[in-house]
Amino acid sequence: MAKKRPQSKAGKPQLKDGEIPVVGAREPCPCGSGRRYKACHGRAAAQAVTELVQRPFEGLPGECDWVALRELVPAATVALPLKGGLPDGVPSVTLATVLPMAWPALRRDDGSVLLALQNDTSSGDLSRDLADTLQRALEAEPGSPVTARRVPADGPRLQDLLDPDAAFEPVVHPGFEFWVPDSENAAPEVSASLERANAAAIPTTRLTGVDAAYWCETPEKNHLRWVMPHPEEQLLDALARLHAAGASSLGEGTRLVGSFRAHGLMVPVWDLPSSMGAQDCEKPAAQFAERLTDALASDAPLTGDERRARGGLTNRQVTLS
Repeated sequence: MAKKRPQSKAGKPQLKDGEIPVVGAREPCPCGSGRRYKACHGRAAAQAVTELVQRPFEGLPGECDWVALRELVPAATVALPLKGGLPDGVPSVTLATVLPMAWPALRRDDGSVLLALQNDTSSGDLSRDLADTLQRALEAEPGSPVTARRVPADGPRLQDLLDPDAAFEPVVHPGFEFWVPDSENAAPEVSASLERANAAAIPTTRLTGVDAAYWCETPEKNHLRWVMPHPEEQLLDALARLHAAGASSLGEGTRLVGSFRAHGLMVPVWDLPSSMGAQDCEKPAAQFAERLTDALASDAPLTGDERRARGGLTNRQVTLS
């Protein structure tokens, strides 16, 4: 029979939960219990870090655009005002879809901060990961990138750091030249990353007449992808009503082909003719928004045709995150 390993006795008074620091998983827990951290207070910390937050951007201005910039848009930036204003030596904070070398954030030579949105994250709460990166970028030395790290489970979220009353106004760019003030004199590795990123970027435009709708161009056909804030079941019912009535398209040659879920929100997708540009979508999208508002207001039971339309839309859903 294998001998049991004797547990070490506590060599110091036990700490309160709020005083216990994070240590390595196999190290003794700082609380003084004598157990390893992973089997003691590290267990709750690990669960808190990995628990998935379904809507990480909920409560932020422009939640739908946050989702779009995270999942749909290749190159875009947004000015981020902070609660209480910017720290000394930081002239601006800007959210960017991606940064060169896949950096999570960058403190530029002039002290300004760029925060990347599309990077991989270490926990189940994207908002907490981004807030941790932002805080470290604000304190970084000018001219240095910020690397990824494991985020504390009790750290702040974006909702704690950003001004809740400030508008969220994305600027979509044709390429990634916003990465560097002087792209012609950039370092070779940054120039190479810039060239690769520009070559892979899909032309994308944000519509101006409706919220969080993005036109994009592909070789065979164009698409409109529209992030919507409505509860999923209610939105599916409304889309089904319109689809059964032949009112779900955006005009001749267009078709509502399905939707996907991203960060707790639904994103309906339309196929468009290759000849239909972003400007051509403005009026049909505004008209569709009016029809959708009426359909969302209906609480009548779905008809047979509407139930079949809803089933078809449900079967064509894909979950991205």
